[in-house]
Amino acid sequence: MTSEAVETELLLSYQQSDAGSRAGLFPAFLSNLKSLSRGGEVEEAAAWARRAVSLDLDYSSLVSLKKLLAVGHSAQRKKAVRLAVLGGPTTIQLVELLRIFLEGAGVAADIYEAEYGLFRQEVLTPGSGLDRFQPQIVFVATSSRDVARFPDAAMSDGGVEQLAQDELADWLRLWEVVHSRWGASVIQNSFDISPWRVMGHFSLRHKASRESFLEQMNHRFAANAPPYVAFHDIGSLTLEYGAREWFDPRFYLEAKMPCGPQCLVPYAHSVASIVMAISGKSRKVLVLDLDNTLWGGVVGDVGVEGIQLGQGSGEGEAFLQFQQYAKSLRERGILLAVCSKNEDHFARQPFEQRPDMVLKLSDFSCFLANWRNKADNLREIAERLELGIDSFVFADDNPAERALVRRLVPEVAVPDMPPDPAGYVQAVARHRFFETVSWTKEDASRAQYYELNARRKEIAAEATDLDSFLASLDMKARVEPVNRLNIERVTQLVNKSNQFNLTTRRRTVAEVDAIGSNPDWITLTISLNDKLGDNGLISILFSRKEGNTHVIDTWVMSCRVLQRGVEQLALNELVARCRAHGCSELKGVYIPTERNGMVRELLSSLGFAAAGNDGDTTLWTLSVRDQYSPWSTHIQVEKPDGQPS
Repeated sequence: MTSEAVETELLLSYQQSDAGSRAGLFPAFLSNLKSLSRGGEVEEAAAWARRAVSLDLDYSSLVSLKKLLAVGHSAQRKKAVRLAVLGGPTTIQLVELLRIFLEGAGVAADIYEAEYGLFRQEVLTPGSGLDRFQPQIVFVATSSRDVARFPDAAMSDGGVEQLAQDELADWLRLWEVVHSRWGASVIQNSFDISPWRVMGHFSLRHKASRESFLEQMNHRFAANAPPYVAFHDIGSLTLEYGAREWFDPRFYLEAKMPCGPQCLVPYAHSVASIVMAISGKSRKVLVLDLDNTLWGGVVGDVGVEGIQLGQGSGEGEAFLQFQQYAKSLRERGILLAVCSKNEDHFARQPFEQRPDMVLKLSDFSCFLANWRNKADNLREIAERLELGIDSFVFADDNPAERALVRRLVPEVAVPDMPPDPAGYVQAVARHRFFETVSWTKEDASRAQYYELNARRKEIAAEATDLDSFLASLDMKARVEPVNRLNIERVTQLVNKSNQFNLTTRRRTVAEVDAIGSNPDWITLTISLNDKLGDNGLISILFSRKEGNTHVIDTWVMSCRVLQRGVEQLALNELVARCRAHGCSELKGVYIPTERNGMVRELLSSLGFAAAGNDGDTTLWTLSVRDQYSPWSTHIQVEKPDGQPS
């Protein structure tokens, strides 16, 4: 074996190993990456380094990857998110780690770090460094020390109430300035609450106690903050990593650090997960093994009655607990799938015959049980669901299967699973793969959408021709502008759509809100239902007026409604509104990415004429004068009140 092959094998061995083994391999892994970089393979070294970034690494190991990660594709750098970090405590180490975690997740970031303690001045002063930076996301990295008002112990309940209202009003004004001045989203820390209480347990009942007041403020933040503010729950971090570590006073007193050094890595990782959620980078699918993952034992060997599951044993209850966690993820919109080495009929038996199973077959959007390798099966699941495989998380008790998937499909997130199933929930949840900054009715119905789409495919296969199939669906569309009721779903779709996406421009809630209220922009949202059920909000179009022309800035659509006439309907609606704006021409732009090849010919197929190119970007034009003939579709458009138009 050549030295080059040996080096590659070491890199692969590191990538496929669980955290315990990776620790011993890290020095050699890092040395090989540096050799690659010195040899001119800087992009390859950066790719390996990105894969290595993990919550399981310590501070020193993460920082040692920093220079290698700094290399990125120029196209990615052009789309770097502008993130500002405004600290009450010092934020030097936090910013360093934030940058590393974001780079590791493929999110290029330009980060502005404010001076220690000057977060209010940076926001409120025109011409400040923050003002010149023009942030897209502002992380307010404050702590309970940054509360301006605290009640004294003798203050009346009414006085405490007024104090809380005044304190809240100051923070609301701060967020509003961020939103109105820069169109930015805000990530706001909740206030950390020390366990060492002057009034002991009575603090919970005394409104004027420091701890009770901070609890009130956290609740008021959550209840009163506008949609463009996302909360970072410091309380959950102190619970997970321990109050003694988090509140160790030496590090604040000596260096004004926000927490003990052992908590810096999970703190930065936690914040990065919210930035990634805002940027549309959260995972969408949890793929589960079965034997010894959802129940104890091998069902094909011990039979459906012999598996360990249910009340009466710690192990059986642990599997139920993990199933309940997966079920809860499904109910909030995460898709579930099965990838198991098994005979299909054996794999299905526990779901069909064991009443104590929390998960049912209907909870899975895809179910693959066979004897093929799991890397190939994961690719097939991605194809069936029409989702990128980089949106998958794979949970399997078998370290050999985890190693195979990490090696052959490194885009899939594969958490270590401990020997004891009691630790399965923590093993998946601690990585915050499925972080979200909003929740809508479409999220709750997402799994059902995929189930209904499978039924539509069955009907399509039975139909004699496409036209008769589309006519049989009895489709109805609701076309509306962006509004306060749909803005969170609109932002989700803009940030998470990769395939049917002409420009792949990402937007924060604040940016979408600004576009929706600007009279020079047209915003269209399309919701679709048919005889099988509601598809929810499935397409979005933004275009902006430039003189006598409208330019399509954003056009995204859910892949589950492809080739059903939604594209044609959307163009018809956009043209009608362009005419109402007094425009005679519509311009389209296609910016290619690795994932959006399916829309390369979209504009051409809809009658746009080629108008040149700017590098890889292609430009298109369409006359919207009287000669434009609307496309015919089998979709009836409803007015917002439900009446057909």
